[in-house]
Amino acid sequence: MSTPTNPRQEHPSTYFVQDRSNEDELSRLHIQDGITTLAMGGVLPEQPEPEKFRRVLDVGCGTGGWLINTAKAYPTAALLVGIDVSSKMVDYAQAQASAERVADRVQFRTMDVLRILEFPTDYFDLVNLRFATSYLRTWDWPRLLQEFQRITRPGGVIRLTEADISYESSSAAFMQAAVLAHDAFYQAGHIFDPESKGITSELPRLLGRHGLQNVQARDYTLEYRAGTESGDRFVYEMKIGMRTGAPFMRKWSRKADKIEDVYQQAQIEMDEPDFFAIAHVLTTWGQKPTK
Repeated sequence: MSTPTNPRQEHPSTYFVQDRSNEDELSRLHIQDGITTLAMGGVLPEQPEPEKFRRVLDVGCGTGGWLINTAKAYPTAALLVGIDVSSKMVDYAQAQASAERVADRVQFRTMDVLRILEFPTDYFDLVNLRFATSYLRTWDWPRLLQEFQRITRPGGVIRLTEADISYESSSAAFMQAAVLAHDAFYQAGHIFDPESKGITSELPRLLGRHGLQNVQARDYTLEYRAGTESGDRFVYEMKIGMRTGAPFMRKWSRKADKIEDVYQQAQIEMDEPDFFAIAHVLTTWGQKPTK
């Protein structure tokens, strides 16, 4: 079994896109946010009583779509806070909240989630985290989950959502690109097991190991097909991701010489009229023990 190549010696920025504030990445995250929430059936489809969450924190909020949609879906939520390391993302998200007329309840703050979170103890009813594999390394999880527990009220919920770094697809090159991405993320320290499909299999164990109770999980199968709005937006998002993530891939992949050819072929095949891709997403959640 191979081991990551000194990922702890890297630059403090651990995100897979070197410049998270560039326009392409902002556009990609906005699209990803929207099509994922739609395909999953809403912002909190697995929660039996989402109306009980009065204070909500979205960690790594990006362009703010999930939090804004949560505010619109649940007027009972009195305070919704999104944090992101990119001030450009935060400014964009705050402008979106104003445009959607929820800025009286929704606020966004620039904050590095890999450091101490600047919130009171026992404060939030729900702490939400989506797609953190893009910047969290395996050794970051314990400290982050400890912080989540500190700022979550007793009985409150910590909710994690991640996608497998693998797809079922009509495009062989697209699936090969996913294999290369998995290898790069493992080498960079973002994935625990090189034989896994990503980090989804670790999520329930992580929550249980770090003290959460009543840990549950729900699988989602997200299907994207050419000729549909969601399918076309998915292809557009993937093409941007291949471009913005290429430096990360060339740095960490053990097959960096294959990346350009695989990407070019994948983009050709993604434009075929019968293209489809099926993604698998897992949401895991647990409760902070009551005192």
